[in-house]
Amino acid sequence: MFEASEIKRLIEQGLPCDFVAIEGDDGVHFTGVVVSAAFEGKLRVRQHQAVYATLGALMGNEIHALQLQTLTPAQWEEGRGELGM
Repeated sequence: MFEASEIKRLIEQGLPCDFVAIEGDDGVHFTGVVVSAAFEGKLRVRQHQAVYATLGALMGNEIHALQLQTLTPAQWEEGRGELGM
């Protein structure tokens, strides 16, 4: 079983982030929001790959699923209210 706080720490360590929130109750399935300027100009699939890269071999092993919403800082400012954050 894995902790959401550890996933958050690894993402923040491996990617310059403005905001990271990770949740998960069962230790293997997680959801999250990651906001980073590094996502500017990248397709959503590339944004997700950048996040998964920070987790390395944990993805598909200790972490069975991580449902992501990735945003640039501008998108975050525009849509933050809709996300309830």
